[in-house]
Formats: sequence, structure tokens, C-alpha cells
Amino acid sequence: MEAKKTESADLTNKSSFFFSIGLVVTLAVTLTAFEWKQMEEQAELVAGKTSDNADEIMEVPPTEQPPPPPPQVQQPQVVEVPDEEEIEEEIQVNLDVEMNEETKVEQIEIKVEEPKEDVDEIFTIVEETATPKGGMAAFYKYVGSKLKYPSQATRMGVEGKVYVEFVINRDGTIVDVRVVRGIGAGCDEEAVRVVQSSPAWNPGKQRGKPVRQKYTLPIQFKLQ
Repeated sequence: MEAKKTESADLTNKSSFFFSIGLVVTLAVTLTAFEWKQMEEQAELVAGKTSDNADEIMEVPPTEQPPPPPPQVQQPQVVEVPDEEEIEEEIQVNLDVEMNEETKVEQIEIKVEEPKEDVDEIFTIVEETATPKGGMAAFYKYVGSKLKYPSQATRMGVEGKVYVEFVINRDGTIVDVRVVRGIGAGCDEEAVRVVQSSPAWNPGKQRGKPVRQKYTLPIQFKLQ
């Protein structure tokens, strides 16, 4: 009895094993068939696309079109323009007219007024500079004869040049005498005195007319 039970148990185990194997094989076959079907569908799609592209790539034969006709040239047309209206009255000019006082044309004279010169204007540089009468040598000779050496300058031994500035009027007289650079010790005042007492000069001229001119002159002080 025990031997039969053992055999029946073995048969049961084997049947279960074979059932499992059959199930696995069935699933494998089903999956293979499904995949094969998908591969066929993909192949058909690729073939369809290839055929479409082939249709698109097909060259279209060129068609011959006739050239466009040349443009028409229009000839210019002459349009008549009506003449302007004639002037009813013609203006006649008589050139044979005797000139008299009534027909004389007045002449317009343009007067150019010369600018007025300022007689009080003092020039520093002029076209013709002022000069002492008899020349500079005669003037310095006059200054040497009139100049008195100050006693204070003699005691102190002061020597040098005193620069005197003055204005020569239109009539040659000398005014506004002053020292612009001095040496002191009474020499400055003596130089001013001598220049103020000097004779009239020949005045400076601008455009041929006498003008006032400012002048600077050095006076030498030197001990013997």
C-alpha cells in the first residue's frame, strides 16, 4: 500500500511540473507572435514612408513657357494749347522826350562823413613822433646847461638816470611832467623842473595832423 501511495504522489508532482512547463512555453509562443506582428507593422510603415518620399523626390519635368510680349511703346501726342488772350491796349513809350527841369532826374549824392577825431586823445605811438626843435642833441645840450646837481645828491654821491614822462600837446608845449623811475636825493625834482621849462617841441602827427603824444625821456645825473 505504501508503494502505491508513493507512485501516485510522484505522478502528481510530475503532472504539475509538466503543466508549468507547458504554461511557460505557451506564454513564450504568444509573446513571440505578438512581437513578430509588431515588427511586420513597423516594416510596413517604413515601406510606406519610403514610397511617399520616393514620390516626393520624383522630379517634375520642366514646362516650356513662352516669353512675355514686349511692352507697347506709346507715341507722344501733340496737344494744341490755345493762344493767350491778346492785350487790348498797347503801351507806347516815346523815347524822343526833351529833357527839361521837370523831366530831369535828381542825382543822389552820398556824403561820407569822416570820423571826428578826439583832440584830447593821447597817443603813445604815432606815424610821425614828436621831436625837440633843433634835434635831440640840441635838447640834451639845453638840459645840461639848465640842470643843477642837487647838493644832497652831491654829498651822498648819487648818480644815475631819472626817467621822466610827459605829454606834448598839439602846439608842441610840454605838460603833465612826472617821474616814472627816479634815483632820489633831489634828482627827480630837478629833472621835472628842467623838462617843464624846456622850449616847445615839434608835435607828433597822425594821418598828417598834429596830435597829443605821450613821451618818456631819461635824464642823466653824473658827478664830475
